[in-house]
Amino acid sequence: MAGTNFNTKDRILGAAESLFAQQGFAGTSLREVTSRADVNIAAVNYHFGSKENLINEVFRRRLDELSDRRLSALKEARERTPGDLQAVLAAFIEPALALSLDRQGGSAFVRVLARAYAEKDERLRQFVSEHYGHVMREFSKAVAACVPDLPRETLAWRLDFVAGALTYAMADFGHNKRMGGGSDQAHCQRAARELVRFAAAGLGAE
Repeated sequence: MAGTNFNTKDRILGAAESLFAQQGFAGTSLREVTSRADVNIAAVNYHFGSKENLINEVFRRRLDELSDRRLSALKEARERTPGDLQAVLAAFIEPALALSLDRQGGSAFVRVLARAYAEKDERLRQFVSEHYGHVMREFSKAVAACVPDLPRETLAWRLDFVAGALTYAMADFGHNKRMGGGSDQAHCQRAARELVRFAAAGLGAE
């Protein structure tokens, strides 16, 4: 029974993630989610209770793992190359961009993330801030240690710009598509390298 529950919950999350990516949060009804997942509305109510909780769980499913990867990479960067701004930024940027290569729905979640920025859902922003704000705070401290002369308010502005640029790059909105028949992985790695250099230059600017 536990396995069945897990499969049902996972199907609902996958269907919701795909529909949110295509239609946004407001534009997706629970009826559409149940139809895509091939379950009834009672299953959604049992596992999630509400559409708001379903949205939150779509984010939790991805962000728990992403946060762990980022913090692990940050710990390694601090130990290997203390004070290296690019290493800190790589720990923040590379795991996020790697999501777009995840064939198990990662690319759909990237579009969901972009929609979250565009739709300005305050309840969702509060959920993300409460559960994952500590990750950004850790990176803020690590970046601040690399650029100690940068005023705190300026640092906050620039980190916000870095996060926005990362979201843009994750969604692959730019014009620099895969040139010369390169692989998705090579494109992702190039994007990460360029964004790390760009962000380091911006954070270190006088």
